[in-house]
Amino acid sequence: MIVGIGTDIIQVDRIQQIWSRIGQRFAQRILTVAELEEFETKKNKAAFLAKRFSAKEAIAKALGTGIAKGVTFQNVGVGHDELGKPLILLSGAALDLANRLEISHHHLSITDEREYVVSFAVFERS
Repeated sequence: MIVGIGTDIIQVDRIQQIWSRIGQRFAQRILTVAELEEFETKKNKAAFLAKRFSAKEAIAKALGTGIAKGVTFQNVGVGHDELGKPLILLSGAALDLANRLEISHHHLSITDEREYVVSFAVFERS
């Protein structure tokens, strides 16, 4: 049974403007420690940040809270399996909420073009 669905679209240029203005502070605000390590290896910083920002917004919406009520960007991580499929990595308040909702499966899709990133997240319970 589907527990939550979330989607987000963001303009990469908007993230580029924020990155140009406040730089590393923005990355540290929205990325987990593991994501920051990956971020440092990327040439196109704005594209990486836009993908993570969009994915985290979609995930938080699927949880039913958005980035609020204790769910922070730091509680919502994005990783990849060995084939490159995006994975949802929850911790803290986000993981607590997922456990209360009895979420057993989750799905994340991220698509990007030069100008936009779109993310879609689904949470299910058995």
